[in-house]
Amino acid sequence: MDYTAKLEDALQRLHDEGRYRTFIDIERKRGQFPHATWTKPDGTEHPVTVWCGNDYLGMGQNPVVLEAMKEAVDATGAGSGGTRNISGTTVYHKRLEAELADLHGKEAALVFSSAYIANDATLSTLPVLFPGLIIYSDELNHASMIEGIRRNGGAKRIFRHNDVAHLRELLAAEDPETPKLIAFESVYSMDGDFGPIKEILDLADEFNALTYIDEVHAVGMYGPRGAGVAEAQGLMDRIDIINGTLGKAFGVFGGYIAASAKMCDAVRSYAPGFIFTTSIPPAIAAGAAASIAFLKGEGGVKLREEHQTQAKILKMRLKGLGLPITDNGSHIVPLIVGDPKHTKLMSDMMLDQYGIYVQPVNFPTVPRGTERLRFTPSPVHGPKEMDALVHALDELWSHCALNRAELAG
Repeated sequence: MDYTAKLEDALQRLHDEGRYRTFIDIERKRGQFPHATWTKPDGTEHPVTVWCGNDYLGMGQNPVVLEAMKEAVDATGAGSGGTRNISGTTVYHKRLEAELADLHGKEAALVFSSAYIANDATLSTLPVLFPGLIIYSDELNHASMIEGIRRNGGAKRIFRHNDVAHLRELLAAEDPETPKLIAFESVYSMDGDFGPIKEILDLADEFNALTYIDEVHAVGMYGPRGAGVAEAQGLMDRIDIINGTLGKAFGVFGGYIAASAKMCDAVRSYAPGFIFTTSIPPAIAAGAAASIAFLKGEGGVKLREEHQTQAKILKMRLKGLGLPITDNGSHIVPLIVGDPKHTKLMSDMMLDQYGIYVQPVNFPTVPRGTERLRFTPSPVHGPKEMDALVHALDELWSHCALNRAELAG
């Protein structure tokens, strides 16, 4: 067996299909977001504007967050020093979990090293806690949810995306006494569409099922205090387990679940992904807690309003050019190119010629034929940055001879 040749073959397939991914070496500048410095492979540096980041509200640059992190570093040093069970639980971790529980109106919360791990660890552990559990999963759930459900070894049922009627059929087909859980998302990150939360919760009540919602692309950005779409719709109290991230709108790092005290206690006691992982550094926990507290208040309300305004403006302008964006009402702006090589070419040209960084999104993240550029406008993208982006897309769309939508009137 020529192992090196096998690796070369596997990588070449990605190159041939236009799906090979490259790292873009950028350095964000404090106080200048979304502007950054791109270091090319030849070592030269070039200014760029980031249009694909997940720091949706610019909280990674917020002075309140930075000061909390500095204070924690000065007080405690760098790392946590262990797992949560062995010397890795500090006052900062407890404060963060208290903030999260309060944010979601739950009895408790549990912090993980990422939202991916939180999903994977929790969903793979639940069948241990509820023997015979069947998990009903939306077909477009995030890879972390899919992996957790796959690894648990229990029964699963996949329902068509946002298809409540199909979910009902699947629930009705099982023994009423069988334990059940419905896993879904509030905002699906690739198309920016919303899950039918109330309808799913109504089914859960009817069929005595637990509910698990991923609010990763919504926490911080929706609801009066930034708890997510479920809060905005007045439905948080009806959800059993809420998953979220600290690395997107909160601008720091980590993930979590919020649930009843007994649920969190059981997951922390049984989930290997929690038990055997070093806890996040105290400075990270301090920064995340400060970010959550800030976004609960008036400062958060203002940022959320500005964020939604920027997303609406970008969608309106791209629609005005006839560019095929998908608009499902959220803050995510997918521009459908439809071909992996064209998508990669567009991304490369945006970076090289216009100093605009947007990463191509190809299969398997999205279905073949729906390859796209995915833009994430934020309150710190001003009129100048917006004008530059729209101008670049208009020129490149014509240069690549891609189709435009027919405009009314």
